[in-house]
Amino acid sequence: MAGARTRLALMAGAASLLVSAGPAWADTLKDALLGAYNTNPTLMAARAEQRANDENVPINRASGLPSLSGTVTYTEQMRDIVPDPLDTAADRTLGAGLTLSIPVYSGGAVKNSVRAAQTRVVAGQATLRATESSIFSQVVGAYMDVILQEAIVGLTTNNVNVLRVNLEATGDRFEIGDLTRTDVAQSEARLALAEGELRTAQANLVSARERYIQLVGSVPQDLQAPPPLPGLPVNVAEAEDTALGSNPDLIAAREQARASAFDIDVAGAGRLPRLEVFTSGTYNDSLGSAPGSQYPGSATGASAGIRATIPLFQGGRPAAEERQAQARSAAALEQEIGTERSVIAQVRAAYSSWQASTAIINSTQSAVAAAELSLEGVRAENTVGNRTILDILDAQQELLRSQVQLVTARRNAYVAGFSLLAAMGRAEARDLGLMDETPLYDPQVNYERVRGKIWDWASDPDPEAQSTRTVDTPAQDGNIPAQ
Repeated sequence: MAGARTRLALMAGAASLLVSAGPAWADTLKDALLGAYNTNPTLMAARAEQRANDENVPINRASGLPSLSGTVTYTEQMRDIVPDPLDTAADRTLGAGLTLSIPVYSGGAVKNSVRAAQTRVVAGQATLRATESSIFSQVVGAYMDVILQEAIVGLTTNNVNVLRVNLEATGDRFEIGDLTRTDVAQSEARLALAEGELRTAQANLVSARERYIQLVGSVPQDLQAPPPLPGLPVNVAEAEDTALGSNPDLIAAREQARASAFDIDVAGAGRLPRLEVFTSGTYNDSLGSAPGSQYPGSATGASAGIRATIPLFQGGRPAAEERQAQARSAAALEQEIGTERSVIAQVRAAYSSWQASTAIINSTQSAVAAAELSLEGVRAENTVGNRTILDILDAQQELLRSQVQLVTARRNAYVAGFSLLAAMGRAEARDLGLMDETPLYDPQVNYERVRGKIWDWASDPDPEAQSTRTVDTPAQDGNIPAQ
């Protein structure tokens, strides 16, 4: 019996170490964030979408630039309808023409469409920031979930081992008549329940690891405890002020509202005159098929002019398009306010969750210490007959519950703190020190590259997928590394 009590004490101590000190980890949170930053398909797709958004600027600007077109026509006279022996018309002709058109005035449509496209580039860059921040928040959650579920598997495994030893000790005492069959049955029931809880914890660990693989692209390997979060606010007012100026979703909504105002001017330009300058040259050749003609076999010509197009009546289309643009602008303005409301709610909720989880950590640490002391006391009192086996089982269950609550509170506090930083607009690669490990993706680089391109053949190579596949990663299990 003394040996059994010694094993119980050693296993209880192991559970305390799992919660407080933790094992020696290998991979870090920065490694996970880097993996997602460089390989996550959602983030890669968002970058590609922004590159597509960049092209709207040269697309809209092209309407205000000169256009040059050429035509070539070959005509073969297959049969004369009325034969005429004196006819000198050519049997075949080759014609070519070249036309240059230069827009001079378009009612402001081109100018405002370019401004709208430029504003939407800024909005798209903010949306890309929001996507990056969202992916990072998910990675942090998945990272902390793996650590949490591994801790819970460790705690429940330890609980199973303790209850198994307790059942052996109860059986020994039953054999010598010190305990009853009821005590043995209670120990058996608690052990069976604990084994079921262990299976559930292992299944949750598998889910957490697979979620990690989905986001990061690699298998979690001995995750290290995360570093302290940088830049957390001292109060909720500071968090709100920062979010109002830096939250990427709010910035994107503001820019979309600005762009929609330019769309109104673009639609209104449909009623205004358009003016363009044009010039053209032509060349015609009979290819020697009119030998009796007194005219030369080839001829050239040139012309130039100014063309004004003045809309008089278009069936109400311009007015309808302008009203449509106004309605969409109104929607964008309302969406900006809606986004602002959402950001304020996110900041306040995340701040409250962070504060609550921090307070829960402090109280639960006291609960764990008290539960450990209570279990030790109940065991001691049981040896002199003042406590029953059921009392020991209840105390053991209370200790496990408080330990799980503690590791859960630590996970929740970290995730809530990171969510608060994300709502404030401070949870991106540039804020987390990833630039020290990898070159950061700058969407402005691509925009500067393409904004002034006017050559029709300046295309890019066909794309290839940049994110990594996870089909070859091994299916995860619910075991934890040896400590």
